[in-house]
Amino acid sequence: MRIRPIMLIAAPVAAAAIATAGGMATAATGTSTPTPTPTPTSTRTATPTAQSKPATAPASGSGSTATGVTATPAAFTVTSTATAPIDAGAVAGILGSCLGSDAPRYHAVIAVRTPVASSDTDGVVIAVDSAGQYVQCESKGHKGHSTSVPATFINDRLWGTGHLISFFDSFSTPTGAGQYLSLGAGHFTPEVAKVTISYGDDPTQYPAVMADGAFAYTAAISTGPDANAHPPTPYVHAYNADGKELYNQKTQPTTKNTHP
Repeated sequence: MRIRPIMLIAAPVAAAAIATAGGMATAATGTSTPTPTPTPTSTRTATPTAQSKPATAPASGSGSTATGVTATPAAFTVTSTATAPIDAGAVAGILGSCLGSDAPRYHAVIAVRTPVASSDTDGVVIAVDSAGQYVQCESKGHKGHSTSVPATFINDRLWGTGHLISFFDSFSTPTGAGQYLSLGAGHFTPEVAKVTISYGDDPTQYPAVMADGAFAYTAAISTGPDANAHPPTPYVHAYNADGKELYNQKTQPTTKNTHP
């Protein structure tokens, strides 16, 4: 079962090259290793919010006296945020199967494989058309799919405070016992120079992949052996060129349907 935190969207920006790794990229080659600041500690405790849900539905026993099992906060470790580029041939296949006949109208600006694969997701492609409409397609091999129907539903949906940054689809999905893939994407205005992601109560921030007004992030997360544990909520942070934090999703609200 996928866990989908609420995420956001911002004003259209012209698209160009494909970003392939953490940080800002302007070409479809090479990767860079995410550099969290400060260095992550081994584990942190996640605090549940309205954006966090159990990875599985609460279990119920039999009979009238049965009670549900509630997911509890759990220590977690971000084990990897490394990405790898998706080759051009695979990108074409992903967009074709995700968008159908609309695929030729879009070109990819971000295309990366995730650090760990789930049963149906091993990467993400963000693409844009000439009108500045974005789509987010998850991949499995050369096949693409979207958690939004239609895929363009990510446009003009939700905004963060200040109308500087918005979010497309975001989710966490199991990859094994106590293991999760976290993935999300969004859009930002020209005032934003850097986008980072923190998880739960851990202050460590990991750089997002950024290109042409879009960003994407992904992480492999371990919650340990507790069957009732759930993955931490991701929080988006935005900074200007001087390093000033412009937006903090953890402390600033999300506003629905308020495109300027």
